Amino acid sequence: MPAFTGAAEPLTRKGFRAIVERLGVGVPELLAVLAVESKSCGFLPDRRPIILFERHIFHKRTGGRFSDAYPDVSNPVAGGYLGLEKEYPRLAKAVKLDRTAALMSASWGAGQVMGFNHKSAGFDGVESMVAAMQESEDAHLASVASFLEGNDLTRFLKARDWTSFARAYNGPAYAKNKYDVRLAGAFEQYNAGTLPDVEVRRAQLYLTYLGFAPGGVDGLHGKRSRSAVVAFREANGLGSSDRVDKGVLEAMQACVCDL
Repeated sequence: MPAFTGAAEPLTRKGFRAIVERLGVGVPELLAVLAVESKSCGFLPDRRPIILFERHIFHKRTGGRFSDAYPDVSNPVAGGYLGLEKEYPRLAKAVKLDRTAALMSASWGAGQVMGFNHKSAGFDGVESMVAAMQESEDAHLASVASFLEGNDLTRFLKARDWTSFARAYNGPAYAKNKYDVRLAGAFEQYNAGTLPDVEVRRAQLYLTYLGFAPGGVDGLHGKRSRSAVVAFREANGLGSSDRVDKGVLEAMQACVCDL
């Protein structure tokens, strides 16, 4: 099992609703943040949290002492991103040099909260934050909520002030990366369209872990998602329905636990 792999439990309806109520924001607003930060899913197919390693943060946190020898992971200039699972070898290389600085130099999970923000995200240390990020998307979302509350950002989300929110959440490069534009676009899409079904989304993530290829983790029960549910049911003697219910979710969860 790869390092940083945990239970990787999908977002639950209870967990999502708790954060919406805690923050007092609309569902489309919160979904927009997740869509922009992690394309709405906090885990890779191998159950490791989605990360992005920031070499310029590692350079800063280690005083640049590794930058001459390892410019790919320690550099005063941001960049070198490889994306998704390809970020983990970069993190692993930095961990061998300075584990704490490395963990602090990556953004973690569905909300892509930076490790160095562990205190405002609700954790005593970066190790406890990373451990929580391995366990569940509910924990991912709770860390986002704590970060927003700790930095007084909820007001921007409530007001749909995407420019102020992006500037505070994503830093000074927000405009270059069009975070504000992307947030506004994602909100409009969710606000005008069909909202994801959290239980369908759970099934899609379990199916992804199990190799049944549901075609994405978006909470929309489209053709590929329905076909994947049928394939899972048939493979496990659960009939041939494409319905996502409590029984099939429990069966999927049990299969993931056996991996």
